[in-house]
Amino acid sequence: MDVGGTLIAGPAMGPLNGTITVPGDKSMSHRSVMLASLADGVTEIRGFLPGDDNVATARMFIDMGVDIEWLNDEKTSLRVHGVGLHGLKQPAKMLDAGNSGTCVRLMTGILAGQPFESTMTGDASLCKRPMKRVVDPVRRMGATVSGPDGGNLLPITISGGRLKAIHHISEVASAQVKSCVLLAGLYADGITRVNEPKPTRDHTERMLPLFGQPVEAAADGTISINPSDRLTAPSCVVDIPADPSSACFFAVAASLVEGSDVTLKSIGINPRRDGWRRVMNGMGVRLTLEHEGKVGEEPVADVRVRSGGLHGMRVDPDDVPDAIDEFPVLFAAAALADGEFLLEEAEELRVKESDRISAMADALRAAGADIEERPDGAVIRGLNNLKGGAEVDALGDHRIAMAMAVAAQRADGEITIRNAAAIATSFPNFVPLAQSIGMNVRWQDEE
Repeated sequence: MDVGGTLIAGPAMGPLNGTITVPGDKSMSHRSVMLASLADGVTEIRGFLPGDDNVATARMFIDMGVDIEWLNDEKTSLRVHGVGLHGLKQPAKMLDAGNSGTCVRLMTGILAGQPFESTMTGDASLCKRPMKRVVDPVRRMGATVSGPDGGNLLPITISGGRLKAIHHISEVASAQVKSCVLLAGLYADGITRVNEPKPTRDHTERMLPLFGQPVEAAADGTISINPSDRLTAPSCVVDIPADPSSACFFAVAASLVEGSDVTLKSIGINPRRDGWRRVMNGMGVRLTLEHEGKVGEEPVADVRVRSGGLHGMRVDPDDVPDAIDEFPVLFAAAALADGEFLLEEAEELRVKESDRISAMADALRAAGADIEERPDGAVIRGLNNLKGGAEVDALGDHRIAMAMAVAAQRADGEITIRNAAAIATSFPNFVPLAQSIGMNVRWQDEE
């Protein structure tokens, strides 16, 4: 996928050192602006991630009549004047989710409950990603959905209204599916229940009570919502902790480059987002938590990473959903670890912004790595260094681009990463933050 933008990365010129704060959590930024828009009253949000994906979500609500004030030039603070659960207006144009799967899938649940017709689309990458997983349950709840391939591909048109509650048993471990059904459940008659094959990130369940909507989690894993027909703006500011997915890039870089010592401030350590840290601990990385606390309903800590360790392992399949977004950069760590790294039961990686198993296998092999692609994961046998002079294609996937920039810190020469502009979707200031701790990475047009 040609999106432009070329990174030149590696090798590191010396140890990586410093204390940095990565941007706010992407998943929680989406959910905060969604719930604030549907609440009665005014919600102030701080720590919002101003990436293209989250801005696309905010723009959708603006297009449906919500007043959103940006409180600083960086767009990390905003004030949302909620219109209430039933106050959205029919958009005058197609709603554009850009590159964001979280936006379009969660919005499917919200739009299913609206008494008007709306159409959502996205960029070329998003229009290839499967929507059936969220379309099927909202159809069962009473919404009408049409689109290419029976509504499995964007653009999709949704005609909603009052819905009926269902008990949805998801075939995939996906927080997007779970959240879509719960958000649709806000508009349903009766109690909506969701079960998933493995637990996934629970930001929606943690945030809904903040807006006055209880959520119940049963011992058997069933998540249920009995709609109160109203959300209310919290009296306190909604603070968003720093994004663990963004932190993981620097944690891996610090583990790879000899002599490094990097601290990442106030990172979310929610167990359903902490799989990356459990995998890194399993690889022997020197990683410690300091100053543990809470931001809102989310646990946080400073994460300190020093170089050393890094040996192969078999990833526990139960950790896969909790580290699904971090596997591209964990592949980079595995490619430079001692021994064999085995990942299984990770088919979900194939339906992200790119087929991330194939994309990382191709990119790492181009740089000399020993990686064997499998249908549900990969086997990676670590080497001491990667090969410089390689040119790789990020395929318009932000996480592939950043993962290869990290891997290049242990190459014996520079690696060129094409189609990297999508970094702006999730981490607009990745390059300057990376440079601030000593990573060797720059945009080609900065030369």
